[in-house]
Amino acid sequence: MRITMTTPAPDDVVSLAETLDGWQLDGGPLQLHPGDLGWFSMRGIEATASAMRVWLREGRPVAIGLLDGDDLLRLGIAPPALDDGELAAAIARSVADPSRGVLPAGVVSVEARGADALAACLIGAGWGTGDPWVPLHRDLSDPVEATPLRVEVVEGDLVEPWSEVHFSAFRGGEFTDAVRGRMVHNWQTMAAGPLYDRARSLLGRDEAGTPVAAAAVWSAGHGRPGLIEPLAVRRGQQGKGFGRAMTLACASVLRDLGASSATVCAEASNPAAVATYASAGFTAAPEVPDLRRHA
Repeated sequence: MRITMTTPAPDDVVSLAETLDGWQLDGGPLQLHPGDLGWFSMRGIEATASAMRVWLREGRPVAIGLLDGDDLLRLGIAPPALDDGELAAAIARSVADPSRGVLPAGVVSVEARGADALAACLIGAGWGTGDPWVPLHRDLSDPVEATPLRVEVVEGDLVEPWSEVHFSAFRGGEFTDAVRGRMVHNWQTMAAGPLYDRARSLLGRDEAGTPVAAAAVWSAGHGRPGLIEPLAVRRGQQGKGFGRAMTLACASVLRDLGASSATVCAEASNPAAVATYASAGFTAAPEVPDLRRHA
């Protein structure tokens, strides 16, 4: 059966996120999650649609990709199609040819966890492996232990301190008025968009009331794995247990949203992050590298 690839219209993004909902399975690979689309939607729903690629069989999505930057394609594949050789070959052709509008020439990466057929296709075509990642998972059947942080759901005036903590953790430097304005605008764009309905942004304060941690959690619907993306601890405040405490808060909120489990993926090169999630009851799966074309 013929497989085609398309770039969706903005009006199609929500239905494709709902398709990704159904592909999230406990015990399955940690693939592209609807929360990844939601986080990307800080750029706007039109930009999110433009960054997506969808592979269709008989008009139905069997793989959904997100171009997360110029050189990285992140994939979610329908679980029954993870070992589908025909689909793997179609995706491999799409990513190999820059004229198809997926990836450019040169060094590029594909994140396709659990897609053994695609990995075999690309490695057979001369691709290698790239950065290794550690998927982590915590079952949410039972209540989550209390966190020592005071955790607030972000809205209104809390957007600015949430943005400042996130900036401090991932970028550092001076939180200028221009940076503040841009980050608050991006958060507001995301929160006003159609992909944020089942998400929560969280701000954690220490005993003195100082914002020390920020995170967002994303539900894929009742009885499915939820995602933590991102989780940040203010620079200079690491090593004090705030990461573990915020992770517990995220897991608790996901449980309240109906998630069956909480998932997160950490760079294998960041053992402190892996240890933080493990200390909050997460179990690490074996490392999974991206697939990389080196030339």
